[in-house]
Amino acid sequence: MTTAEPERGAPAVAGLARTRDEAQLFLGLRACERCGSTDMTWESALVFIDGRAARSWFATCPACGLDRKFTFWAPDPRTLPSRADGVAFGGPEPSELLDAGEWLWVADLTASRVPVNDDRRAWRQLAIATAAMDEILKFVPDGATEVPDSAFWSPRGQRVRSEEPGRFDRERLLIVRDTYREERDAVGDGSRR
Repeated sequence: MTTAEPERGAPAVAGLARTRDEAQLFLGLRACERCGSTDMTWESALVFIDGRAARSWFATCPACGLDRKFTFWAPDPRTLPSRADGVAFGGPEPSELLDAGEWLWVADLTASRVPVNDDRRAWRQLAIATAAMDEILKFVPDGATEVPDSAFWSPRGQRVRSEEPGRFDRERLLIVRDTYREERDAVGDGSRR
């Protein structure tokens, strides 16, 4: 990890990365603008923008050579979430980086890749799917029955929603989240396998 001051013309900040896992997930979902590759090795540096801590992530696309950079606000260390359930992408506030549709895409992908004969990996996949469902629920305002339109801003997230808008009903989200959690807990805690 390095610390640096940004060059003149400070980088645009994509939003608050509530955890390192959230930042890395965001980076993994953002294909190279030139060639579409997602196979990047990212490095990061702590930077200060107008006195506020941020983390810049850098990679060179191995397929086409494009230099890539994203900068996120760093979280207040006192607000980092507990990892009691094994995976935590953020605190009680909704993500600024991934929208509700992207979180559902992540939950679907990880839940579809749960291995049968590897309890440790199965637990991890189900823990990620559970945490992603929790992230979607953070977008539902108190008293509301579904995720609002404003929670979908990425092309992927908007596509996921348009394909099956009923999946963003609060009750349905809770049922899916609870099912993933029960399956995760049935596997064990992932450490003894």
